[in-house]
Amino acid sequence: MEPVSRVEGRAYPLGLKNVDTDIIIPAAWLKTISRAGLGKGAFEVLRKEPGNVFDDPDYAGAAILIAGDNFGCGSSREHAAWALIDMGVKAVIAPSFSDIFSGNAFKNGILTVALPQEAIDRLLEVAKTDPIYIDLENQTVTTPFQDRFTFEIDPFRKSCLLGGLDEIGLTLGRSDAIAAFEQSDMTRRPWLVPASV
Repeated sequence: MEPVSRVEGRAYPLGLKNVDTDIIIPAAWLKTISRAGLGKGAFEVLRKEPGNVFDDPDYAGAAILIAGDNFGCGSSREHAAWALIDMGVKAVIAPSFSDIFSGNAFKNGILTVALPQEAIDRLLEVAKTDPIYIDLENQTVTTPFQDRFTFEIDPFRKSCLLGGLDEIGLTLGRSDAIAAFEQSDMTRRPWLVPASV
């Protein structure tokens, strides 16, 4: 997982409430265990509508998505986070998130930022013409117009995102302690050591 400290640039001004995981990545795309290529299926239903933000060249490659309340509700499919990553989204800003989606996003290196609706409304307006800046270290979202919104984030999640540490990375970071424990445990309880070791 890559470290996340700042996410900046154009943002998709989606703004829709209750965007469920089936809208993020339809079930027809779930026949793979690979993460690659899921971005093509992301928001497929919305992309069928003329003038949608996802196919607008002004937002091409946007790393931020601004959504409405209850983003990521519905099923627990991790493919939703994979699809966002594959399309280049590194952060989602919304008033609230489904707990399961928020957990999946975090585990895959996507920053979820919860802000009040008034802040979302302002960011949706700014995103139509200008970039948005997210600073995880200082927990702020800013615009070129001196808007500044602060957000809360769990300290553990913040530390993991800043360090680029997923569950495997956290475990590997403790490899010396794990090896020391295993060695002392073999000495303390030799009858548990397989004969081939």
